[in-house]
Amino acid sequence: MAKRALEDQLAALHALRTAPITADTLAQLRQALTNHNSHVVATVAEIAGEAELADLEPDLAAAFAALMRNPAKTDPGCRAKTAIANALRACECPAEAVFLQGVRHVQMEPVWGGQVDTAAPVRGACALGLVAMRSRHALLELAHLLADPEPDARIAAARALAYSTDPAGIPLLHFKILTGDTHAAALYECFLALLKLDVDTSLAFVAEYLKNADPAIAESAALALGESRQESAFAVLRDAWEDTFDAERRRTLLLALATLRSEPALDYLLDIVRHEARVYADAALQALRMYQRDETIWRRVEKALAERD
Repeated sequence: MAKRALEDQLAALHALRTAPITADTLAQLRQALTNHNSHVVATVAEIAGEAELADLEPDLAAAFAALMRNPAKTDPGCRAKTAIANALRACECPAEAVFLQGVRHVQMEPVWGGQVDTAAPVRGACALGLVAMRSRHALLELAHLLADPEPDARIAAARALAYSTDPAGIPLLHFKILTGDTHAAALYECFLALLKLDVDTSLAFVAEYLKNADPAIAESAALALGESRQESAFAVLRDAWEDTFDAERRRTLLLALATLRSEPALDYLLDIVRHEARVYADAALQALRMYQRDETIWRRVEKALAERD
């Protein structure tokens, strides 16, 4: 019976997603935010974020506070708290108290053989909230988050620094990269954040890691350079490809060149298809497959293949 009632509640809330926002709609959403079921609260928060319902700020903050009381029972998995933090940011609410509480929240929950912290998404969402409202506490909290035990939290910290557009975050990212990380994905996000914050001062620093003895770190640097979409990254990736004879690194560099989505990079890859040894031509072709749905570019790829034949 309880399960059916929950399903009915969620269905009614989903119907509000496409309904006009009226005083009655807001009243229904406010009431639902006091629900003891975290699935209901999470759904309301998601609706509030999508519709940017800033009028619900006090109600969202109150719901967050309620979920922080015995949080592993009131919101297992932290979906509702994460949704509330995301909604407050989407609504541009200066909910500093919520963000400061959430950015340090750790929630250990039982799993087979031990416990796991499920609150990394909350910490990440609250870090973004502090950055969005330009809180004076943001950089300090991001410094803590870069050293978080959970890789997802460290990744979120790097993304938040990029989102901030504040060059004051550059030294934090340098320090994090220089001290290393056990997860290459976290380093990738740090490289990418540096390139977004200031490509002119960061390009040479990131390029040095293309030669790193650890293939995962070198790959992270290469893919971040590609994803940066910066024109100046083309020469760095091209030179790195020509300077190495490691087949796996060459494949990664070709993928990074394709990801740049620039005309010089595309021309370079097409030349490799035409003229390089079959193993590298095939690798370039594989990298270029991301353009298969672009008819104009794919015709150029097919022409390069025909010229090779």
